[in-house]
Order: sequence, then C-alpha cells, then structure tokens
Amino acid sequence: MNGRCHSKLSESVMTKTQATDRPDVVLIGAGIMSATLGVFLKELEPSLSVLMFETLHDCGLESSDGWNNAGTGHAANCELNYTPQRADGSVDISKALEVNTEFDISRQLWSFLVSKGAIPNPRAFLHPCPHMSFVWGDTNVAFLRARYEEMSAHHCYHGMEYSEDHANIAAWAPLIMEGRDTAQPVAATRMITGTDVDYGALTRLLVQHLGKQPGFSVHYNRKVTGLERDGDGRWLVSAQNTSTGSVETISAKFVFIGAGGGALPLLQKSGIPEGRGFGGFPVSGIWLRCDVDEVSQRHHAKVYGKAASGSPPMSVPHLDTRIIGGKQSLLFGPYAGFSTRFLKHGSLDDLFASLSADNIIPLLDVARDNLQLSEYLIGQVMQSADHQFATLQQFFPKAAKQDWTRAVAGQRVQTIKPHMSSGWFKHEEGVLEFGTEVVSAADKSIVALLGASPGASTAAFIALEVLQRCFDRELTEDGWLPRLRSIIPTFGIDLTRDADACRRTRAATAATLKIENV
Repeated sequence: MNGRCHSKLSESVMTKTQATDRPDVVLIGAGIMSATLGVFLKELEPSLSVLMFETLHDCGLESSDGWNNAGTGHAANCELNYTPQRADGSVDISKALEVNTEFDISRQLWSFLVSKGAIPNPRAFLHPCPHMSFVWGDTNVAFLRARYEEMSAHHCYHGMEYSEDHANIAAWAPLIMEGRDTAQPVAATRMITGTDVDYGALTRLLVQHLGKQPGFSVHYNRKVTGLERDGDGRWLVSAQNTSTGSVETISAKFVFIGAGGGALPLLQKSGIPEGRGFGGFPVSGIWLRCDVDEVSQRHHAKVYGKAASGSPPMSVPHLDTRIIGGKQSLLFGPYAGFSTRFLKHGSLDDLFASLSADNIIPLLDVARDNLQLSEYLIGQVMQSADHQFATLQQFFPKAAKQDWTRAVAGQRVQTIKPHMSSGWFKHEEGVLEFGTEVVSAADKSIVALLGASPGASTAAFIALEVLQRCFDRELTEDGWLPRLRSIIPTFGIDLTRDADACRRTRAATAATLKIENV
C-alpha cells in the first residue's frame, strides 16, 4: 500500500471481513489516539468488531501528521514548562516525572509491535535524537542549574548532562552557538536518549496493522454528524459521506471520540451529563522550516528554550531536527496564533458552534483569568515576519532568511473545564487545562479525549486509562490482564519509584527500537 493507509478506494474499508452495522466499538477519528486504542483492543480481544470513521481521505492527516507537530518523543527531558520554579528557587519535577514515565508506556507498546513483526522497522517512524534545554542570561542559567541538580538526582533522568561552557554546548549543537556573544551566560542540558517521532507515519503503520485483522474496518470521507443513545444502551452513530452526502447510521456498544479538535462538538452531541460545561479555546501555530541540507545536517537535536510569559505549553520555542520520509529538516517555533477553527481542515464556525448555555460562563471566566494568554496571542498574531525571524536568531544567530519558509502547524484546542468555585458563593467557573482530559459516561459506553500537549507521545498511556476506566470488568486475571502485561510489562508498576524496573524496561525497549540508552 506504499506506506499509505488505504488503496485507491479512499472511501473503502481495509478488512478481511465485511463491516457490520452493529460493531462492538466505534473509533471516531483516524489519528494516533484512535489507532493506538484500536491496537490495544484488538490485541486484548481479537474477536471484537471495531469500526473507525475518518472525515478526511486518509489517516493521520490532522494533528498526527508529521508536519503538524514537532515530533518530540515527549519524555519531559527538555520541556521547561513541565518543571516550574517554586518561590524558594527550588524546581518542582513531579509533572516531568509523570510525563517521562508515561512515554515509557508508548515505548513498550511500540517494542511489542516491532517484536511481533507488526511494525517491520522502527526507523519507519522513530529516530534517535538528543533532547536539549538551552537558556541564556544569569537568571535563566540559575534556573536551569537548579533544574539539572533536581532531575539528575532521580533515576528517571540518569545520564542527563549539563554545561555552561560555550565550546561544550557548541559540540552538542553548533548552530545555536555560532555567532553568539562569547560573554553571554548560557547553559544547556542534554539527554542522548531522546527521540524524533513521525506520528503520521506511526499512525499509518498502526492502521495498516489493524486493517489486516478480521473484524476491523476503516471508513474515510465519513464525518460523524450524530450521536444518540439507543434504547438498548448502545449508541447510534450517524456518519455522512462527504463525497455523496448520504448518511449511514450504525449501532455501537462502545464509542471512542478521538477526533482531536473535533472531539468537543461530538462530546456535546452525545448529551452525556459528564460533558456538560466543557469548552474549547483554539490555538493555531506557525513554524519556520528549513529543508537546506547544508544547514539541517549540522543540527542533530531538539533544543527547547523558555516560554514567554503567559504562553501556552505548545508555544515553547524550540529548534528541532525533524526526519520525515527519510529527509532531515529543521523546524523552529511554533509561533502561536488564533483561529476559530478546531481542526486545521475545520470550519471558521467551529468555536461559535461550540458555545452553549452550559459553557459560556466557564469560557468568560477563563477569558477574565487569563489576560496574559490573551495578550501573548495578540502579540504573536501581530508579529511581522521580521519579528518572527528575529526570534529564530536568538536560538540560531547565523540563520539566513532565504533558507527558511513558513509552514502552518496543526490546530490545538485547549480544554476549558467546568469547576465549582470555592467560597460562600458557589457557582460553576472555568479552568483552562493545558493537558489532555478523558471524559467518560457513567455507564462507560462512551469516552471523549479532549486537549493537546503532550498528546501523541502519551497515546498508549491514555489508551490504558480508557481501558481501565471503561473495560475494568475485562481487566482481570481471568480476562485481559495477563495479555496486557505481555504488551506492557510494567503495567501496574510505578517507574518513578522502582528504579530497577525503569532501567530494565528502558534497556529492553531501546534495544528493540534501535534508540540510545544510558
């Protein structure tokens, strides 16, 4: 199939059996999230009938696409927003440890699939790529030093390197040091165990693997337009053929809404009480991209800096090696912006259509309480191309404008979560969430995944959360649990506390995936 998800029949079904109108599971969206959950379900219960709907003509074309994200294997090695500084100057690494070990779950799933031959070659989607944090200025250097001292003392960050030496940092990443004032205080950390991940390629591999399983089908050019409860506890899922306009309705026992920015409107259509009050705040992004080999071949790292005050996590500036389709390029950014679309291929009406009596007050609360974010986004939107390039030159002083082009990143929708206020006057207010949020019905028959970063990197962990939340009856010693442990050997083990288990799993997965280990 030439690396694509399907043949010339873009609306066709990849399966050895005919699709049923009463599948056990419906997956909405053909991105990394739905593909990962689908793989888990078919591995744990091969007899399940699983149907996937996708609005576009292929899988992995929205946020999962290789050019729509930075492709960082988010292990919280280099992202400074995961390690806030406390008032006393110490650094809190608890969130970093959480994300770090969640990425281990993804590594174990991928290793399992490589070992069984479902993914023939990990180089098709995964490449070793050091992860670096880089800062300048006395205050930022002091912060990075404190961060390094805290992280390097923990077994999860064994092998982290630190330097304030210009020559040493230049050996790690020459482009960020050439042309820099030698008197400028700088500091960097490096983890050589980092990775660059093409999540679009991975999504295609997973969907191709699923397509070889009996009882799985994927329908492209199908936009889900309706979600209603059936009388027998099932869900009636209506999908419109975007080519012909015809609508088909199927009955599913379980529905997973993994449609990226399109998940919120579908959660609202479901009408489940648990989805009441949720809203979304869309954030767009722009990259600067360099495909000039003489430049890109001289930089082999993902280098993350400090975010501007008030900026969302996905707007942390970074200069990244990207390897897509066998070619190495550089990305810098993202420059945040604002669009009312919830998907890159969505509608300008998306934000307005999502407004309801349930979420308008939480949305207004967030607008009131996040003035810094609003100011930041306005500033980003107003930036000229010269201003954007000047930001790149803070990282790469000798960057040449003619080597770089602008590229539109994937659309992200930050979750606005309803929350009951404290104090004597109780009312529902909104909280802006920068992570991912799993929202499920009380009867466990439907679940929606909302939010953005770290997203794709922790898809396997999120899939496990869905399994534990909605398939707990099957996750027993007499049911799926033994098989799940064969896929994820550290399931149920806290890798932030069990150093031996952490070292063992990382050594094993690194060998299988052909990535670095220390």
